[in-house]
Amino acid sequence: MLLGLLTGWWLRRQPGFDRGDLGRPAALWAAVPSIARLWAGMAVVAVTGIAVLAPDRLFDLPRQTPLIWVAVVVLYPLLSVYPQELVFRAFLFHRYAPLFGTGTVLVAASATAFGVAHVIFGSIWSVLLTLAGGALFAWRYRRTRSLLAASVEHALYGILAFTVGLGDLFYHGVTR
Repeated sequence: MLLGLLTGWWLRRQPGFDRGDLGRPAALWAAVPSIARLWAGMAVVAVTGIAVLAPDRLFDLPRQTPLIWVAVVVLYPLLSVYPQELVFRAFLFHRYAPLFGTGTVLVAASATAFGVAHVIFGSIWSVLLTLAGGALFAWRYRRTRSLLAASVEHALYGILAFTVGLGDLFYHGVTR
């Protein structure tokens, strides 16, 4: 969170940074149908996958510790998602566009940085899932120029992971 605050402060001081990128609610509303369709499909895949591969884990956080699950649903988007999006999307896109361009290579760099940052959780699944998620969130940010849209999408997938039983891949304090 501190890194996100520092990044936000730094971005606001950059003369070439478009502060509109931090929000753009109209871009979020335009993207909602696409976000919802993709998320609903992935929710079915996630629930089915956990139900088949690890049925004892399915919905373990909301079943076993519902108050922690509610705290995750409420606080995760504000304290974790938006700061991460500031760093891995807004900062990285602004700072490294001169090096990587503004297309696919920049999206890949953002996704890679996001995935590698999750190596601290000690699971290849954490890295692979966040690499894929990072590509999606970077693509969304590039397409909409809305950190709000990328953050909402990121929050939906993170909450899905914590809800269906994958939370321990992304936070060591939430275990079965």
